[in-house]
Amino acid sequence: QVQLVESGGGSAQAGGSLRLSCAASGPFYGSRCVGWFRQPPGKTRERVATIDRYGSSNYADSVKGRFTISQLNDENIVYLQMSGLKTEDTGMYFCAGDVTGTCTDFRYWGRGTQVTVSS
Repeated sequence: QVQLVESGGGSAQAGGSLRLSCAASGPFYGSRCVGWFRQPPGKTRERVATIDRYGSSNYADSVKGRFTISQLNDENIVYLQMSGLKTEDTGMYFCAGDVTGTCTDFRYWGRGTQVTVSS
């Protein structure tokens, strides 16, 4: 069973930075993709960024140039470096795993970590 655990959330001022971590355990190797998603208060969940095992990444337009997704393949850890934070970045952040490698089939989810950005 694949398990994902997020950490690194917290509070920050607008313009500040936070780094989120997602640690995967279980049979999570070979072709796979990890995504970061977020759910702002009162809104639906949205995709923030994804990265596959080979390092190919994609970002939502709202975070391009501010957020960076990276990974340590040997340790099955994926990071989301968030800089230039805005109040609209506030929300619960989840990491999710796709064992198909297509970044379209996220079946495994962490419990989330809260990010709060104040002005």
